Amino acid sequence: MVYIARWKITLICLVCILGVFYSLPNLIGASASQWMRDNLPSWAPSKTVNLGLDLQGGAHLLFAVDVNSVIREQEDALLSSARATLRENKIAYRKIERERDASGVAQIHIRLRDPDGGEEARRTLRRMDDRAEVTSFDDDAGLEVIRIAFTPVSLREISNQTIAQSIEVIRRRIDETGTREPVIQRQGDDRILVQLPGVDDPAKIKELIGTTAKLTFHLVQSQLGGPDGQTSQNSDRRGRGLTLPSAEFPGREYRVARKATLTGDMLTNAAPSFSQGGQPVVTFSLNSIGSRRFCRLTKEHTNRPFAIVLDGEVISAPNINEPICGGSAQISGNFTVQETSDLALLLRAGALPADLTILEERTVGPSLGKDSVEAGRLASMVGLALVLAFMVLSYRLFGLFANVALVMNVGLILALLSGLQATLTLPGIAGIVLTIGMAVDANVLIFERIREELRAGRSVINAVDAGYSRAMATIIDSNLTTLIAAIILYSFGSGPIKGFAVTLGIGIMTSFFSAIMVTRAMVVVWLRRARPSSLPI
Repeated sequence: MVYIARWKITLICLVCILGVFYSLPNLIGASASQWMRDNLPSWAPSKTVNLGLDLQGGAHLLFAVDVNSVIREQEDALLSSARATLRENKIAYRKIERERDASGVAQIHIRLRDPDGGEEARRTLRRMDDRAEVTSFDDDAGLEVIRIAFTPVSLREISNQTIAQSIEVIRRRIDETGTREPVIQRQGDDRILVQLPGVDDPAKIKELIGTTAKLTFHLVQSQLGGPDGQTSQNSDRRGRGLTLPSAEFPGREYRVARKATLTGDMLTNAAPSFSQGGQPVVTFSLNSIGSRRFCRLTKEHTNRPFAIVLDGEVISAPNINEPICGGSAQISGNFTVQETSDLALLLRAGALPADLTILEERTVGPSLGKDSVEAGRLASMVGLALVLAFMVLSYRLFGLFANVALVMNVGLILALLSGLQATLTLPGIAGIVLTIGMAVDANVLIFERIREELRAGRSVINAVDAGYSRAMATIIDSNLTTLIAAIILYSFGSGPIKGFAVTLGIGIMTSFFSAIMVTRAMVVVWLRRARPSSLPI
């Protein structure tokens, strides 16, 4: 543990210099940092840590999610599935209609042609959708009517899933890395609150979030403005259509069926891949309802184009080459590898199933106030100064080594957070302070172990070697358990919790490096040059 190769010492010094170098923009002020961005090369440090909503204010938006439209779409899908299921099983019916009860819940009423086929029809319809409840009642004429309706639990699940999907899409668009620390949370039954630090114009958030990101799949009726300027049409023109622009080919338009065949909530996954011929494609998979519907669609409309619509634009219109009944399929075309990655990302993250309406937009000031921020900064500086003084008074020269490593640790944390363009809030500051304490704690463990070895009669070199080697297991255990906690917080947390986990995880890695590598390198260099007979510790 005492011997360190010269190249390792050189590498440690280089890492420390780079850490301090890239953390400088945080210490020289905004104007000087802007000058560095304008006049220095692109590789030079210019990025700074952003202050969070509680430290510098930001933008505030309150969205209303149109959950009712999603429920209506699910009801339409249930009605269509009921018709298709009865036809597939050759169960004749006289009438099928949708009615609403006194509470506004939609119910599908089915009157069969054969009154004796009610039991078979109910058994068949129950396999159609697990979320729907199939019952029956007698009408005024004494004839059996089969009733299909979503259960209250299913309606709550649809509502909760819609809100959760909306929050996740917004979070991915605003804070994909988890370092900007936006506040994105549910309010009430159908509202989402979004707060973004450092943005004083709510229009910027609206631009980031975009529109609905609603994903649907439609049959193509005709194509306008193709590569040769011609118009291609399909023979099946039943029903009214929609004319939508192409996002892939500017100037081209598609006439698609007004009613969506599949919706984004039926999509379970999408990923870039390659076909057997080595061409880039996008593979996607559907849930059970979507799989059955897609199978029926591809059987009935082979060799016809199929439009994938996102935000009112046709992002792709692949051709149905053959019936697809396995629940998964490929989107092929003249794609590059990057285009398939982008399309898969749109299919995964763009499946927001409901419209968002802005109810409130405003800017907010710092929740702590300028005086509180200054007081917190003063308290942090005083606390750091006391820690540095304690280490020097307790361990003398070795304490000075620990203080240098501690300053390097702060520089490395700031450099990494600046490189990630992280937003620093009070939870993030708490994570940094915690890791600084852990860095000091590691040095205390090592130095106290060295003292014990000296009292046991070991020589200087043996005491230092035993102090580092025997304290190492304890230090690794403490850092590893804290890192596991940070990973769990990052995986299951959101907003400030995720930001705290990011700073804590970065701080654990930098504190381990500074407490072990940096301090040990300084101690080894000092031992080589001074060759002391006793240790000032």
